[in-house]
Amino acid sequence: MESGTRNIKVNVAGTATTVINADLTLTKDANYSIFAIDSVSDISAVVFTDDLSTPASGKAHVRFIHLSPDAPAVDIAVASSGAVVFGDVALRKGTAFTPLDAGTYNLDVRVAGTSTVALVLPAITLQAGKIYTVFAKGFLAGTGVQALGAEIIVNK
Repeated sequence: MESGTRNIKVNVAGTATTVINADLTLTKDANYSIFAIDSVSDISAVVFTDDLSTPASGKAHVRFIHLSPDAPAVDIAVASSGAVVFGDVALRKGTAFTPLDAGTYNLDVRVAGTSTVALVLPAITLQAGKIYTVFAKGFLAGTGVQALGAEIIVNK
């Protein structure tokens, strides 16, 4: 892709109603992830630069992005040990891609600086050589499709 300004639009599903119409400045040969965040009435785009450098042997690269508008800053910890993998991640912020040993992890999303678990992420399998983005979505007080949750993207 060439560098310069690119226009992105997001419509309400199944409609022609545009809720995001943003011009983004992009750099040549860089990789990006763009997320829509918040309720339709307050929706906006947030852009992250993706470092797709190949992980070392036996490692996966993982980052966490906080996209839950009514949730406080969070820590991501290994459930079994309590060891914090990503600390104090605030809304609209993301961590750097971090090397982790390949394997399966049970993770807890905790209110930052506490042991209060807001969300459990069970059986997250990380394959050696892969690059992942884990992101929190939805609303702490949401229900159904708007409930607090998480998704994983395989970036590479």
